[in-house]
Amino acid sequence: MPHRKSDSKPLAVPSSRLSRIARLGGLASGIAGSMAAEGARQLAQGRRPSMGELLLTPGNAMKVAEQLAQMRGAAMKVGQLLSMDAGDLLPPELAQILARLRAEAHHMPGAQLKKVLAESWGPDWLRRFAKFDVRPIAAASIGQVHRALTRDGRDLAIKVQYPGVRRSIDSDVNNVAALMRLSGLMPKGLDLAPMLAEAKRQLHEEADYEREGRCLARFGALLAEEPGFAVPALHADLTTRDVLAMSYLEGAPVEELTEAPQAERDRVMTLLIDLMFRELFAFRLMQTDPNFANYRYQPETGRLILLDFGATREFPATLAQGYRRLLRAGLAGDREGVRAAAAEIGFIGEALPERVEQAMLEMFELSLEPLRSPGRFDFGTSDLALRIRDGSLAMAADRDHVRMPPMDALFLQRKFAGIYLLASRLGARVDLRALLEPHLEDGGQA
Repeated sequence: MPHRKSDSKPLAVPSSRLSRIARLGGLASGIAGSMAAEGARQLAQGRRPSMGELLLTPGNAMKVAEQLAQMRGAAMKVGQLLSMDAGDLLPPELAQILARLRAEAHHMPGAQLKKVLAESWGPDWLRRFAKFDVRPIAAASIGQVHRALTRDGRDLAIKVQYPGVRRSIDSDVNNVAALMRLSGLMPKGLDLAPMLAEAKRQLHEEADYEREGRCLARFGALLAEEPGFAVPALHADLTTRDVLAMSYLEGAPVEELTEAPQAERDRVMTLLIDLMFRELFAFRLMQTDPNFANYRYQPETGRLILLDFGATREFPATLAQGYRRLLRAGLAGDREGVRAAAAEIGFIGEALPERVEQAMLEMFELSLEPLRSPGRFDFGTSDLALRIRDGSLAMAADRDHVRMPPMDALFLQRKFAGIYLLASRLGARVDLRALLEPHLEDGGQA
């Protein structure tokens, strides 16, 4: 969760299941009305409108994004998950609507905030604090963050969950999915069921702040001796399922490093990419949300602050081993070895046509380009991301054979893509092969 002043507006979160269903029902009927009016207009002009054209007007796109952003919780989060995790499997127009939801959410009004805190800490909660800033320093899909100073002198960041989020997860996910299916834009061959089940599972985990606190503490212990990283300390005495208390760490947005010297940008991205490889191969524990706001930078110390461990995911040893085989075969130019490892992980299966399978293998080989480059790979000048996007869109156009990867692999790909995007934004140059090599042997180093 970013430690920064929020530009959002105070807006009460609809907390009952019925009020949330009504919001989505009203959204659907409003869109249906505007579609009918637009369809009649086009018919009067002698045109035969398509469902996609009617749904994807700028006005309707704004309605969907704004309503889900106001609801927050799972309604907003499922849009974020689909926009990032389904990636190029979705039509570009639908992905564009969902991508709007990655912007900062509105925050709770003071009265609603105080009610949540009283339910978690008791009616006299304010007596514990010398200062509690009611205006949040950050607001997102599931909760918002406040800065506070306890009477015993602890400078804290307090994450407070929006009311009703946990109770509404399953119905929110189902209702948003139904809204998307009604659009007629989802690829026919794309089975959303595994992703929706995973979205529910992950959201229930993310809505448990006691679990996030344990993940925060685990990462703090894993990186305790690492001079390049800082992880907030958990304050368990103030942490509940709905409130997470951690030490406040001052830092600047990592994107501000675009103006830093080249050597510093290279060092920061080397740290983050090395950490990503260690999360997969050594820790088998990964913070899978690559949102830039989860990384902050301390100019005076050069340390990277790591935030928001709600999306922390444990990986089985078999997955790490599968990726080892995949990467070893890819770097050796062993196409059959790549195919065998990709099948083991679950990227390809027997029912996949030969042309689709070959396209997937070519995409994987393309993605290995940074690892095959001798010395430092220059993220700032490479057009690799555009080539991968074009290849992904071409594959997604074959709608009858869209295949959803296993969930663990999907979350890994999400992290890889986010780190690549950040490295490109910073124009970093990193020797990726040198960072990966120690992990390619069985039982790779920490």
